[in-house]
Amino acid sequence: QVQMVESGGGLVQAGDSLRLACAASGRTFRNYHMGWFRQAPGKEREFVAGISWSGSSTYYADSLKGRFTISRDNAKNTLYLRMNSLKPEDTAVYFCAATQRSQRDWDSPNVYFGWGQGTQVTVSS
Repeated sequence: QVQMVESGGGLVQAGDSLRLACAASGRTFRNYHMGWFRQAPGKEREFVAGISWSGSSTYYADSLKGRFTISRDNAKNTLYLRMNSLKPEDTAVYFCAATQRSQRDWDSPNVYFGWGQGTQVTVSS
């Protein structure tokens, strides 16, 4: 199995950018599709973006299209999330995880495994 460690979060101002990273343990990272989720206090875990094992296919939450970009480097066992034009409502803990399900299931946290501890992103107004 694969286990993830997220990093790159922090306190930023509205309009700033951040790049999150998700380092995966094990040699099987390249076998899995990957996803980013986020969870704000008192809210359910929310799908952000997903990417296929090869990186050739990506899928985003409608509300985040155009601001967030998911990518991966299989040689480095690392997943990325580039976030631009950040807003206070983007404040949350961001998580990454793996899945073997097809793209139609990527927006459900129930099909993922190997969750990390998350990285906090706080956007001040």
